[in-house]
Amino acid sequence: MLENIHIEETLEQALSWIQSVITNDNTIIQLFVVCACFFIAAFVYVVIKNKVQRKIDSSEMPIRVKRILTNLRRLIFPIISVVLIFISAVIGASEAIGLDIRLSFGVLQVLLAWIVVRISVQFIANNLVRNIFALGIWIVLALSIFGVLDQTTTTLDAVGFNIGEFRLSALAIIKGMFALFALLYLAIFVSTFAERRILQIKSLNRSSQVLVAKITRVFLIVVALLIGVTSAGIDLSLFAVFGGAIGLGIGFGLQKGISNLFSGMLLLLDRSIEPGDVIEIPDIGTFGWVHNMAARYTEIVTRDNKSFLIPNEDFITQRVVNWSHGDSLIRIAVEFGIHYNSDPEEVIAIAIEAAKSPKRVVDEPSPVCWITEFADSSVNFTLRFWIKDAENGITNVKGEVMMALWKAFKEHNIQIPYPHREVFVHTADTDGVDQGDVVIDGNEKESEPKKELPKPKKKTAKKKLASKKKKS
Repeated sequence: MLENIHIEETLEQALSWIQSVITNDNTIIQLFVVCACFFIAAFVYVVIKNKVQRKIDSSEMPIRVKRILTNLRRLIFPIISVVLIFISAVIGASEAIGLDIRLSFGVLQVLLAWIVVRISVQFIANNLVRNIFALGIWIVLALSIFGVLDQTTTTLDAVGFNIGEFRLSALAIIKGMFALFALLYLAIFVSTFAERRILQIKSLNRSSQVLVAKITRVFLIVVALLIGVTSAGIDLSLFAVFGGAIGLGIGFGLQKGISNLFSGMLLLLDRSIEPGDVIEIPDIGTFGWVHNMAARYTEIVTRDNKSFLIPNEDFITQRVVNWSHGDSLIRIAVEFGIHYNSDPEEVIAIAIEAAKSPKRVVDEPSPVCWITEFADSSVNFTLRFWIKDAENGITNVKGEVMMALWKAFKEHNIQIPYPHREVFVHTADTDGVDQGDVVIDGNEKESEPKKELPKPKKKTAKKKLASKKKKS
């Protein structure tokens, strides 16, 4: 594994370089000057960074520009360091001092490379991805500036092992990881841009747009994975057997995820659910409209602005009521009852006019009202009307119709009865109802059990005489 690396020779070369360069008086002076420049730059940065940030926050620039300027604010420290090191190098290289400024010049190049790299990667929105890209590119540039890039790559390539005819080295792993990371991010970036363009195509309906965007994203990610692995010099045929076992394990582990992915594609293909549809899932009691259909879930937004992230598989295996499937016309029913003294034909006419008062109720089909029951206390009716915008709510339009009914009934003196009970308590009579019987609504009779009182004992003559003597 380490047959190409001579550790003793490498250590000797490193020690000789330290003795010849680091212990040199000229190098020590430059190191001291560079450290002093770093200290001054750090002090200035601490003093002005908050002021600069307040200036950025108080400006009226777009949010994206503010974010870029906030990221570039961290470059104040290396920029000040570059300026100070450049001034010190010019002074040190003058004829009066005559220092060898190769070390200062190298540090100056490294700092400039860091500044250029950080500015170049500002188009990457994700902070982690941006920092990884910047650090990787800067390390390669720094090694090239100091002239040790070839030695570093040779050393990393020497660290590895053979798998048959294939050699896997540390250099190949690093290259493969960096290439895979870069290609994956590029694929996601391109797929996001392509998705935005696809969603703007007017000739495709909404479900077709989402389906094409998902297929494009999956295709680009798979291509990026294959190119990233092969770019590292890895022969995929070597992993045929292991890949089958790993694929089987991944298939079992990601069963739900893959099921949700293909369920989402199936929903888009059969167009049973589309973004903007008003749906109801009775099993979980969710009612709202489809806001977004992602690869794993579908976002349902309710009237109280809560987002339910429901797995796509649930739309295939559970009952789903799509209020907007095929036609957005929805019928709503309102039930009510009126007193028997009212005129039913007048009530029907008033109810139909009341149903037409809200703006959301459509004129065609027109509202209808029917008698449905002759109940104990009222004549019951059902008022039916239609709307086309169920995503704006059902309860609110029903409330408007019921309020219009209430006002109309008040204007025409139509009573809405309600059930009541009366309790009558009767005393003893000669019809067989004993004292203590209770009659409820004149229909039921319940008799309370009578308790026999003990009969009073009669006092004898002797006891009466004895009691008189005691009293006297």
